[in-house]
Amino acid sequence: MNQSVGSSDALMQPGLTASALYNEDLAPTDPAKRTWRWYHFAALWVGMVMNIASYMLAAGLTDQGMSPWQAVLTVLLGNVIVLVPMLLIGHAGAKHGIPYAVLVRASFGTHGAKLPALLRAIVACGWYGIQTWLGGSAIYTLLNILTGNALQGAPIAVLGISAGQAACFLFFWAIQIYFIVNGTDSIRWLESWSAPIKVVMCVALVWWATSKAGGVGSMLSTPSQFVAGGKKAGQFWATFWPGLTAMVGFWATLALNIPDFTRFARTQRDQMVGQAIGLPAPMALLSVISVVVTSATVVIYGKAIWDPIDLTSRMTGIGVGVALIILTLDTMCCNLAANLVGPAYDFSSLWPRAVSYKTGGLITATIAIVMMPWKILATTHGYIFTWLVGYSALLGPVAGIMMIDYFLVRRTRLDHGELFDEHGEYAYTGGWNLAAVAALLVGVLPNLPGFLNTAFPSSFPNVPDVFKGLYTYAWFVGLVLAALVYGVWMKLGNRASPRIARA
Repeated sequence: MNQSVGSSDALMQPGLTASALYNEDLAPTDPAKRTWRWYHFAALWVGMVMNIASYMLAAGLTDQGMSPWQAVLTVLLGNVIVLVPMLLIGHAGAKHGIPYAVLVRASFGTHGAKLPALLRAIVACGWYGIQTWLGGSAIYTLLNILTGNALQGAPIAVLGISAGQAACFLFFWAIQIYFIVNGTDSIRWLESWSAPIKVVMCVALVWWATSKAGGVGSMLSTPSQFVAGGKKAGQFWATFWPGLTAMVGFWATLALNIPDFTRFARTQRDQMVGQAIGLPAPMALLSVISVVVTSATVVIYGKAIWDPIDLTSRMTGIGVGVALIILTLDTMCCNLAANLVGPAYDFSSLWPRAVSYKTGGLITATIAIVMMPWKILATTHGYIFTWLVGYSALLGPVAGIMMIDYFLVRRTRLDHGELFDEHGEYAYTGGWNLAAVAALLVGVLPNLPGFLNTAFPSSFPNVPDVFKGLYTYAWFVGLVLAALVYGVWMKLGNRASPRIARA
């Protein structure tokens, strides 16, 4: 029986709510809670986009040789591309009111869904740690300015950071616990009122930089290093494609778990319009702001300063404190929405009877500490080509499988009750859909040699060039291969099994 939007009749069947796959946080959203309009989604994206990590994306690309405008266009193109799966996968959340961790049961099976849920959750834990580190760094910088560098000290041998840096990291980590405990409504509230403030602050930052510099510096007209006579002449495409993949990978986690938010949409139109307005243009605008401000810093300070925390630490007067507080707020808004909600549901889906959304959030925050995120950010090469491209190789195949399953196999129809039944329609073989598992492996394995060569070049120096080439397109390669394998397998399965064909 196919359930309509928000319907939970199937869940009221005797004993079904006692299923090991069910808890109230994972159940289809009640119609009374579907209150998000298009401007809520737009504000959500503005809140997530305006953060330190996003600001530094163009910096990473220029550091690899691109001109400022090449970097901006690469960021824009990557976000236009990732918007497509964002809207398509978000459709399921808006129509059926279910989170990603439940939606993925339709393709991977009621137990097999734990695999992609765990993959996405671990990546989000890494991101949660990165954003928490950046927020803590802003606090660390502010306190050092106020106390005359009282927090500075030698790095702790095991950690590689000082005691002061560790304390600020943990302090910022602790602040976010409030929003974990108070759920998604508190996050929506934070994003909605903070988004306009962020836009105003970005405009103020550009005004400050250009007025101090007497206009925009010459850096904006600086050619890329790929032109004739440049340090990397003729190597543009070798940097562009992995760079584009990294820009897609930046939001690849959200492309999967966007149903965690669209499940609260009043209409399908609200989620589509809100996301289309809120993602690509603000990302490109922030990149423009970063290159304009950085161009001005060349005039003001004699060198390009891409790190906004470093930049604000050089300012004087009350503006320093205001700027660093805004940076901290920006980072917290992004972190809670982009890196907390999804893994909280994912961890809950691994053991629904014992792990609630709040408990899943606390697990996310704990793992984020253990991952020591400051080491991920040690170099732009490691950040972009190892971290962003590397995890996109895992998440691209999952996105391909989900889109093929939902639109081509299911025709957007899902049985809500069966999604929570361990022995129901989506149980497949012992709770696992072998087609999805095989497709995931086919999508991931071709990218593995290239990842190993990039992450551990001294240990894997002799990887064939063909695999290095594939890795530069990791998200695209994984998505296409997994989608093809899954689509063909399920088409053959539909012919053999009328039950699957009716799903």
